[in-house]
Amino acid sequence: MDEKITYHVYVLKSINDNFHYIGHTHDLVSRLQIHNANKVKSTKAHSPYRIIYVEDYTSRSEACQRESYLKKGQGNFWLRQYLKELNLW
Repeated sequence: MDEKITYHVYVLKSINDNFHYIGHTHDLVSRLQIHNANKVKSTKAHSPYRIIYVEDYTSRSEACQRESYLKKGQGNFWLRQYLKELNLW
């Protein structure tokens, strides 16, 4: 039986400042470790991070589309408002 891969869209928040990062991965634990090891150019200046939001998808394509939506315009506005209501932004 084939094991299905779950893709995750995630939001990281820097523990040191108010920097946020939106990304996608199929291995959330490993990806957080990579960010916190300063191996990602766009996030290394603000590490360490904690995960503050996750959505799961059954395909990489869906996850990429959702990541793109949350990084721009109306999607980013919605995400910020949602996380502010939870005192996470």
